[in-house]
Amino acid sequence: MSPDELTELAKLYHIDGWTQEELASRFEVSRVKVGRLLKRAVADGIVEIRVRLQHPPNTTAALEKALIERFGIRRAIISVDHKDPERQRELLAGLVARYLDQTLTDTSVVAVGMGRNVSAVPEHVVSNQRRHCSFVCAIGGSYRGGETMNADQICRQMAMRFGGESVTLYAPAIVSDTHIRDALLANDTVRQSLAKAQHADVAVVGVGDILEDSNMVRMGWFTNDEITALRQLGVVGDIMGYDFIDIDGNLAETQLLGRVIGLTIDHLRHIPDVIATASEPTKVTGILGALRTGAIDTLATTQSIAQTVLNLAQATENVQRQPNHVARTGDRVLRDRP
Repeated sequence: MSPDELTELAKLYHIDGWTQEELASRFEVSRVKVGRLLKRAVADGIVEIRVRLQHPPNTTAALEKALIERFGIRRAIISVDHKDPERQRELLAGLVARYLDQTLTDTSVVAVGMGRNVSAVPEHVVSNQRRHCSFVCAIGGSYRGGETMNADQICRQMAMRFGGESVTLYAPAIVSDTHIRDALLANDTVRQSLAKAQHADVAVVGVGDILEDSNMVRMGWFTNDEITALRQLGVVGDIMGYDFIDIDGNLAETQLLGRVIGLTIDHLRHIPDVIATASEPTKVTGILGALRTGAIDTLATTQSIAQTVLNLAQATENVQRQPNHVARTGDRVLRDRP
């Protein structure tokens, strides 16, 4: 049997629901032969079998409820903890993929950010439903950082896995000055793509940390010294890769302001379901700041991170309520946090 015929047989069985008896008649082979061909399709990589893990509801329900009540978000998606960082990212991505599979419709428009947690989502889609969604870049492209830092590549994977079209934002993620950015935003193609992203039904974005090995350094947007200076100013993380925030969710003025082509926090606030996903413990303070911006509707993270975020929120609120509290105390708290 040719590769094309084997692909067709596998599609009819796994997607269209044909029985092995029907396939045997259709391809004029025995039922036993059909069984061997289906196993061959798996061995040849034509069919990928994925196991969808579902956590017991009581494992994470209390944390989800606590996050919703404290931060006023609509929902929380909490993964059980895993000691391996890559496996942890995969577990969380699987839960986000499952949530999208349950909620996306043929008319859904999804704005897609960048980062390792976002790019892991399409890799863990387990669905037989084919939709006609639109996946549009929420930020321009970058030649550095690899596929995980390229929203266009992630959009294409999303469209392939869920079904639908991928809409490219034909512009770089960052330009040298505001005049170039204004000129690109005036371009009809760029303007239409951004408008589609701004009016999305769902956005999937990452939360970044402020470390010397962060994505911003790998992409050449900041030097190690500049990252250190940001931390000293109280910056704890970012949303979308460039909107930098402090622990209270306030936007910080950085050298990227007015130079990035993509959605801003203000844009995200108008999207009905903004899913922020982060699986790394180094992002605890960034997640807390992101939640306090009011731009996040769905938080996807791990058990331990969720609990730490709740503890940190309580601790910082207690500090702010102390008598004779001055700004310098808050600055010290920010600097002492990773």
